[in-house]
Amino acid sequence: MKNTAISTFKLFEMFPDQETARVYIEKRRWKDGVVCPFCQKKENITTRKDGYYRCNVCVETFTVRTGTLFERSHVPLHKWLYAMYLLVTARKGISSMQLAKEIGVTQKTAWFLLGRIREACGNDFSQLSGIVEIDETYIGGLEKNKHADKKIQHNQGKSTMTKTPVLGMRERGGKTRALPLTSVSSITLANAVTWNVKEGSTINTDENSGYDAMNHIYKHESINHSHKEYVRGNVTTNSIESVWAVMKRGLNGVYHHASRKHLGRYVNEFTFRLNDGKVENTSMERIDSLLQRSNGKRLTYDDLTGNNEEKEAS
Repeated sequence: MKNTAISTFKLFEMFPDQETARVYIEKRRWKDGVVCPFCQKKENITTRKDGYYRCNVCVETFTVRTGTLFERSHVPLHKWLYAMYLLVTARKGISSMQLAKEIGVTQKTAWFLLGRIREACGNDFSQLSGIVEIDETYIGGLEKNKHADKKIQHNQGKSTMTKTPVLGMRERGGKTRALPLTSVSSITLANAVTWNVKEGSTINTDENSGYDAMNHIYKHESINHSHKEYVRGNVTTNSIESVWAVMKRGLNGVYHHASRKHLGRYVNEFTFRLNDGKVENTSMERIDSLLQRSNGKRLTYDDLTGNNEEKEAS
């Protein structure tokens, strides 16, 4: 039987230092030899010390970090791999405070590191097909739990107007996709679904009439929850609703809060873990999948915090 999980002790044995991690990541990124990330050439590359390479075609110096989520990070690569391991194996996620303790960095560095990893989690643009269960949920705190100066007085937690809608789509026996929306209007729902679900597929939804506009694109079956109907033959949305159960436990119990600005990345983290956390996938296969997605996913601290947007506005 295939051993799907490795222990923390085993991971430390595999990657005891920066060099062993660098060699491993290089083999995953450049399977057929080192390729210059600037000109995409692999001829006339000179190997230098400490993982540096020199491209004699475009005359650029680079490392395996260049053009990836590791770029310009001072965190050693074996700590990056351990952070990835913790994120892909923790069912409900890992907080920046806990990660900081685990890898020996500041909480601010751990938060930035997790934000970068989540950015790579969303790098999947394949469409879902077959039977796809679709449902929406709302993420955000209750008005009654907010400070008085931040409450909307006419909304005491019973409305969804101050929460962020998130649309989830789960392929029966396949992948899950989820994304925050600006609204749940029929146009917004249609745009999100048609982008992520292949035309001609069967969609299972609840009684929300916003999905009816897509009846000419998909075979549409709905469940009427208001009438206590949850399963009718092969029609159900139970699988996508189970995704919300795990996601909300993680957001509430581990992260406590996810702002609108960062919610998309948190959602990507949970869907990545669902998609690549299958029983048949080993821990290292999950890390390898994340490493593959890290290429071309540069994210600066200013981009993550929104400082670049403020600079452009000023």
